[in-house]
Amino acid sequence: MITSVCLNPAIDRTVSVPALEPGALNRVTASRSDAGGKGVNVAVTLARLGEKAACLAFLPRENGRLVEEKLKSEGVEAAGVALEGAIRTNLKVLDESKGEITEINESGAPVNAAQLRDMAALIERRAEKSEFLVLSGSLPPGCPASFYREIMERVARFSCRVALDADAARLREGLKARPFLIKPNRHELMELTGQPLPTLADTANAARALIEGGVKLAAVSMGGEGALIVSAEEALFAPRVDVTARSTVGAGDAMIAGLTAGLRRGLPLMETFRLGVACATASVMSEGTGLIDRADVDALLPRVQIIPVSEIPNS
Repeated sequence: MITSVCLNPAIDRTVSVPALEPGALNRVTASRSDAGGKGVNVAVTLARLGEKAACLAFLPRENGRLVEEKLKSEGVEAAGVALEGAIRTNLKVLDESKGEITEINESGAPVNAAQLRDMAALIERRAEKSEFLVLSGSLPPGCPASFYREIMERVARFSCRVALDADAARLREGLKARPFLIKPNRHELMELTGQPLPTLADTANAARALIEGGVKLAAVSMGGEGALIVSAEEALFAPRVDVTARSTVGAGDAMIAGLTAGLRRGLPLMETFRLGVACATASVMSEGTGLIDRADVDALLPRVQIIPVSEIPNS
């Protein structure tokens, strides 16, 4: 079982416009809405890969059922803590002329101390039965930046491994609890180190520093350049796979789902990384936050090139 946590679920509404013009009338050519949030996206991707997945979420009473229905329709076990209010809406505007997405995200329904205690207890109970626990995404108002770290400290006595996909203070705090896997992008890695990372070697060295700090695996997404994964023994690079990109929203969630699935299956690091990159690539081929099609992942696997960083000249 792989359990993901979604503390700030959302309705992701994606609209397409021919060319985004700020301050002007923009007419929508296409739109779609998906119940989501990073933890939801991870769980759904895992289920589509054939993994047994569960998702724990804060569920606002007004429309939290939309998330529950989404998870259950995908074969994901859903459980949560009820909140007052409504799920936030995240607006994604696709500029078709540039292939760029502008994101406008709401903060979400606030949580109180009692609800946080209930959620922590729920996560702890489920972690005891899970091989992996995935903590990802933003935190709702009222939730401290240290919450992910506190959760990791509570579940440290169990055998489940923790994957953390967070940014800013949430990532810095989380690193103190030494998660098994982290997935920053290059910009987030730059913020952690306080140094520019212009080359692949610089990025790999920055990831190695996190390994020396106690993390077991650091996967770094680098947008159109590709992705990198570093362990104590290996540093591997995957160039971007050339596909028609329809949306980058959810690609990072698909990658961490692929990585945790590969690790749970006991695959070698190279094949685990290949699966993660194939999932992320399949995700960008889908509209909105439609996530992956399993057939796309299977077709992409042989196209994913994995190269040891040490073999790349002038990296």
